[in-house]
Amino acid sequence: MRTVKATAAALTVALAAGAASVAAGRLASDAALKAPPGRPLPTEPRLTVHATAAGQIALTRDLAALRPGTYGLAGDGSHAVVGPVLDTATHSADSVVRRLVRVTHGSLEPGDKVWLTPNVHIGNPSAALGLDHADIDVPGELGALPAWFVPGARDTWVITVHGLGATREHPMNVMEFLHRQRFPVLDLAYRGDLGAPRPPDGLNHLGETEWRDLDAAIRYAVRYGAEHVVLHGWSTGATMALRAAAHSGMRERISGLVLDSPVLSWTTTLRALASAHRTPGALLPLAVRAAQGRTGLEVDRTAENVLPTVPTLIFHGPDDTLAPWEHSRRLVNAHPNLIALHTVPNAPHSAMWNADPKAYEEALRRFLTPLM
Repeated sequence: MRTVKATAAALTVALAAGAASVAAGRLASDAALKAPPGRPLPTEPRLTVHATAAGQIALTRDLAALRPGTYGLAGDGSHAVVGPVLDTATHSADSVVRRLVRVTHGSLEPGDKVWLTPNVHIGNPSAALGLDHADIDVPGELGALPAWFVPGARDTWVITVHGLGATREHPMNVMEFLHRQRFPVLDLAYRGDLGAPRPPDGLNHLGETEWRDLDAAIRYAVRYGAEHVVLHGWSTGATMALRAAAHSGMRERISGLVLDSPVLSWTTTLRALASAHRTPGALLPLAVRAAQGRTGLEVDRTAENVLPTVPTLIFHGPDDTLAPWEHSRRLVNAHPNLIALHTVPNAPHSAMWNADPKAYEEALRRFLTPLM
């Protein structure tokens, strides 16, 4: 009897430990599968506002606060735009001063907690950029997908699609540039976004199923006059663009791809997000298995398995910790005649434009010119 009881107790402990491991894996996988649109990714540090003055803001001295370029500065109930670091401005040893371009919403006070974001603009294209636009609904397989359409004279449309932690406000960073080049722009919200249908399982599939919403946007564009489309995606939006180019029934209409910080290894990105949530290293494999079990994601594809068949421009750099650029470099090396890599140093995930807007737009102009 003692042996039987001991065996039963050991089995109970093992089952409890197994259940706890499964639960821990599910919790860790939530960092990627339930990343809310419009909220900061866990890799983005919180900064404290130290002081503000005319055209200046002092923030906690951190590597993030020292990034070159132009960024949104978001807080709870506030949004501003900050420019480069002002090296000659007077500041304390624990702070850094950046140019304060404008406060677009709310106010910034000393002690406020804020974070840098790639989203420079908030609102819609008319309010934020002064561009005429139409609010439209794209028919998708789960229901209507809200989108902004900015008209242009060309018969090649650019369809933009945001990625992790962002909303359709993010592509407004390049919308003025695309409008100057006379491209019609269709900026898509997809499943899980505000106003869009909820995924059946409530989870983000990191582009593996969401690409079908992008396919619906391509069909919409062709129905309303597009002869060709260029897909411009960020992060998992870039993954969606790659999937659409490979699997869409309208893929013959896709003339080019622009991939910003593409997620080419979902397991790597999931591990990075889970680690940023302070998940112990021993639980990271459980997080990957939990994500596979919950979403049906296939065994990870490496860059060598991705085979774009149209001209492709990748914006990526070595400081992206969520989607390491080694995968992008391998993809370029595998297809050097079809894919170009524009390397962007000192930029976090999905912020390649922010680090150097002029260089980004010039590379984009050279790429798009033959596709006009």
